[in-house]
Amino acid sequence: MPVKNRFSELLPEIIAWRRDLHAHPEILFDTHRTAGLVAARLREFGCDEVVEGIGRTGVVGLIVGRNSNSGRTVGLRADMDALPIHETTGLEYASKTPGAMHACGHDGHTAMLLGAAKYLAETRNFNGTVAVIFQPAEENGGGGREMIEDGMMQRFGIQEVYGMHNWPGMPPGQFAIRSGPFFAATDLFSIDVAGRGGHAANPHETIDATVVASHLVTALQSIASRNVDPVREVVVSVTSFHTDTDAHNVIPEKVWLKGTVRTLDAAVRDLAEDRLLTIAKGVALAFQATINVEYRRNYPAMVNSASETAFAAKAATKVAGHCAEAPLVMWGEDFAFMLQERPGAYILIGNGDSAVVHSSDYDFCDDAIPAGCSWWVELVEARMPAQ
Repeated sequence: MPVKNRFSELLPEIIAWRRDLHAHPEILFDTHRTAGLVAARLREFGCDEVVEGIGRTGVVGLIVGRNSNSGRTVGLRADMDALPIHETTGLEYASKTPGAMHACGHDGHTAMLLGAAKYLAETRNFNGTVAVIFQPAEENGGGGREMIEDGMMQRFGIQEVYGMHNWPGMPPGQFAIRSGPFFAATDLFSIDVAGRGGHAANPHETIDATVVASHLVTALQSIASRNVDPVREVVVSVTSFHTDTDAHNVIPEKVWLKGTVRTLDAAVRDLAEDRLLTIAKGVALAFQATINVEYRRNYPAMVNSASETAFAAKAATKVAGHCAEAPLVMWGEDFAFMLQERPGAYILIGNGDSAVVHSSDYDFCDDAIPAGCSWWVELVEARMPAQ
């Protein structure tokens, strides 16, 4: 299968980039070292233009093809940021930054796109322009949104955009994709429950915030089980429950809840938010408590456009011999913001039998690098064939 031979030659160099990034993780928008290394590499490769500071610490490099008269500009995006996790892999290139770790493979994503950029700058065997996009703050920071609000799409004339993420459990170098909704919208909620505290031996003299909050947690599960059509996806998860006391004999006055709502459909998203707010009001009334809800819409659902998905799958099939149908994923992905602005597609590449992402013993699989780099190049050369 046509994994490009050049990437076998470049593999030790790309692995070295990847492991250096792994050893020096940076969180959210604080990707100054990473962005600096990316920009320096792109300039070494001979990119026609390298712009830093897009979306705070994002980097965009432009590579003009041998023929540029097509007027087409294709964006290729990789994420750069790490997670606030203490690494436990014990690898010799493990994180040197306490409390920070590349636990989602963004080091691999950045290295693969750098490898593809080097190849494309060397060969320029395409007709048009490639914009390689290195984005900060994918992990709940909305870096993709920030780059868009900085005018990235208009400034560089990007007409379509593509992204890639590693996928543990799938063989290294294999691909999977789906058209339409793919990753979920990720809304966040914080709920303050206030009652009347008192002695645990006299509950009748209190408005027990723990009991109120417990009923609320249970009632919120009815959104998925009783309000939304069973064939339409929704997840409502309460992930944090704290009181204002840890004494054995005190009924707390206050409880604080946090959680997330995940949906793939705009109408279900609206319904879930409305029901959560209504249920909170009803529980407060029933128990004579006060409940305040802060509901924040975070990342939208990530939706692959049909023709670009078919094109991405065709490129993956040419590289790997096959491209599977990916499952629906209830995780969030802020590449969704870019796909709201321009047509495009997001694909998964196998990471082998690794730990799951966001775990302290995860590591990106270097064996996936040649296929990932080759997919980027195949996408460009097939989308903008040289004439």
